[in-house]
Amino acid sequence: MTTKKITNRCFWVNMKNPVYIKYHDTEWGVAEHSDKKLFEMLILECFQAGLSWECILNKRENFRKAFDNFDIEKINKYDETKLNQLLENPDIIRNKLKIKAAITNSIIFKQIQKEFGSFDKYIWGFTKGKVIFESCDIRTTSPLSDEISKDLKKRGMKFMGSTTVYAYLQSIGIINAHTKTCDCYKDN
Repeated sequence: MTTKKITNRCFWVNMKNPVYIKYHDTEWGVAEHSDKKLFEMLILECFQAGLSWECILNKRENFRKAFDNFDIEKINKYDETKLNQLLENPDIIRNKLKIKAAITNSIIFKQIQKEFGSFDKYIWGFTKGKVIFESCDIRTTSPLSDEISKDLKKRGMKFMGSTTVYAYLQSIGIINAHTKTCDCYKDN
């Protein structure tokens, strides 16, 4: 978490939304290694597909409640009853395919943890633990997001296209893409 005072932010931050400001200042582009947080962000990014990230952030606490605080063990065991409860929950995105994908992706996430020892080792292994610094531009994919997307899809994950993976990599700090005029920008 950053403790410095941020006065200049990336152009995309809605300055009227404190939730978005806090996310930009304390999470986006910050290297994350907790599997619990990596899982939460993966699930949220899947729901974001086709929607704005701000929409998802505004519903984040609702998602946490609806998805048992992103407890992977519980989500792995979701059945039709839980699926229907989620579909009836007006406080989250009620897209049946995305909800089913969250369940499927939780199972695959767990398999990756077992194979690599942690999801952190798997996802950060693509860059050998290094953060990629780039200035935010109109890019929505990269060769890295293409590679990870392909691997996750091969493993059976859903809603893991290259654009979603690219946004995920930014959200967990593998890619730090703050604009050069942003106080959070780091030039390496």
